[in-house]
Amino acid sequence: MRFDERFLDEIKSRLRLSDVIGKTVKLRRQGREFAGLSPFTKEKTPSFFVNDDKGFYHCFSSGKHGDLISYLQETERLSFPEAVERLANEAGIPMPAADPRAVEEDKKRTGLSDWLEMAAKWFEGELRRPGGADARAYLERRGLPEKEWARFGVGLAPNNRTGLKDYLVAKGALPGDLVEAGLLIAPEDGGAPYDRFRGRIMFPISDHRGRLVSFGGRALDPEAKAKYLNGPDTTLFDKSRVLYGLSEARKILATAPADSHPPLVVVEGYMDVIACHRAGIAGVAPMGTALTEGQMELLWRFHNEPTLCFDGDGAGQRAAGRVIERALPHLQPGRSFKFSMVEGGKDPDDILREHGPGVLKAQIAVTVPFAEKLFKQAVAEAGALETPEQKTALKANLRKIASTIADPDLAKAYREDLLGRFEGLWPTAQPVYTVGAAGRALSRARWDGKKRVLPLTGASDAGKAAARALKDAPKPLAAALAVAAIQHPNLFADKIERIAASGFGDPRLDMVAAELVSLSFESDHLDTDTVMRRLAAKGLDARLFDQLSKAADMANAAFRDPALSEPQARLLWAAAYDALLALDALERAVDQAKQDIDRDHDFATLSKLKIERDALSRAISMGEWVH
Repeated sequence: MRFDERFLDEIKSRLRLSDVIGKTVKLRRQGREFAGLSPFTKEKTPSFFVNDDKGFYHCFSSGKHGDLISYLQETERLSFPEAVERLANEAGIPMPAADPRAVEEDKKRTGLSDWLEMAAKWFEGELRRPGGADARAYLERRGLPEKEWARFGVGLAPNNRTGLKDYLVAKGALPGDLVEAGLLIAPEDGGAPYDRFRGRIMFPISDHRGRLVSFGGRALDPEAKAKYLNGPDTTLFDKSRVLYGLSEARKILATAPADSHPPLVVVEGYMDVIACHRAGIAGVAPMGTALTEGQMELLWRFHNEPTLCFDGDGAGQRAAGRVIERALPHLQPGRSFKFSMVEGGKDPDDILREHGPGVLKAQIAVTVPFAEKLFKQAVAEAGALETPEQKTALKANLRKIASTIADPDLAKAYREDLLGRFEGLWPTAQPVYTVGAAGRALSRARWDGKKRVLPLTGASDAGKAAARALKDAPKPLAAALAVAAIQHPNLFADKIERIAASGFGDPRLDMVAAELVSLSFESDHLDTDTVMRRLAAKGLDARLFDQLSKAADMANAAFRDPALSEPQARLLWAAAYDALLALDALERAVDQAKQDIDRDHDFATLSKLKIERDALSRAISMGEWVH
């Protein structure tokens, strides 16, 4: 049954959200909100908040977000009509009489859904018939084995103009209904309808509740004009409000351990979503377009900070820029995005096929906050920043960007954050990078311009902690990379972004990495003396530098050969750096696989990761990475 919005608004106006939820959750007031323990997860510290003024609840531990009706749906497993009827009775409002037209529309929608389900079974059958040999070979090449096809409903639309139409009409379907369902195309000249999908691998598209609403198809012909084709908007399918894979992603989120905080990842294609799901990652994809406001709202219903994982090419970065622009007005406390990019310009599907689920999980876990991505995009779009006019224009744009955020408190926080990052481009004081208490100063914190304090006359507490940590020798290759970068600052120019994000692959060298990144922003031409003075001010004196150099001497570091030309040394340094970070990623992947072993029992993957890790570790220790 469909309900008029005015009827639903009347229910909500008569019932306070906190009163209804307070029957099952002990709430206490905190300012303008109420707080309590999550009804969705087991926790000891309240992370569940209810706001009567805005009419919604939000649970930070589970990422669930919704209103009065969705709360009953989530906690009592009621359907939408059942939840509405329960609340209407509680509010003393009679249920409306059924609208004959609405009843007829629902009946029509049910009929269209039935044809979609029948089409899905036909597509799956065609994939396994003799004519599906090319499609089966394609799926095998993409690393999707036959045993997984049924799980994801993968099928084949043969290259036949009326194959599906003939099958469904023989089952009693009317061509007009199949056009309305998006399965057929009706020519504008009035000719006979024909199959919309032909010569394509087929992927069923469901809504967030798992109801089939359309299809997407991937062309088998490499010369096809449209590589991917989605069904049109219909009475069942609004592509701006549907995310491919969301129903399966919700199951992954729901079955994750309560304290694991699993990500909800937005990727770019069907196969990337399938790769995520096979790796145990909750993944979704928009319908071939930039993420819409409706899809953002849908994401925030199930996760307070989804991760956006776009390709590293120009198109992927432009897509990220469009998401940032669209998302800004809708950001709220507890509602944002993170950004992640898999390494080497590859897709999640490539990573799973080549390296396994552990590496994919580890790479997606490396994220950049929304504010940082926003700032970098604004700086990139600003171009040259050499004159006062150019700098002022960027600063004005940052203020304008912050002002587009509707929530006033968050807008203020973003303005302060963005302007702080802006000032960090031309620091007048020596920045000190800290991560909480000094004892955690060398955790894997990324370089972040906003973590800055007033200038100090001597080494900071974080610097002293860094110096103490360096007494324990870091990894030899990491030490060699750092020493070479200090002695020859031009070596690391091509890797500055990676160093900013990942350091030297050893937390004991994070202070060194942070200062090198900071100096690179301050000057286009660094010299060793400048670098050494800065590091000395942070606690890395000559004695500790000698100790670092001794650790570096233990590495087979070809880039330190004084006979090399600068271009040769730079190439070898970059290759060594990539090898070291690859080893770091593998080590994290092994750790993740060990944590998942009780759930997945995937000893083969763990063994494979260990073998890869150990092989790369041996190669690095012997200096064979240069080959």
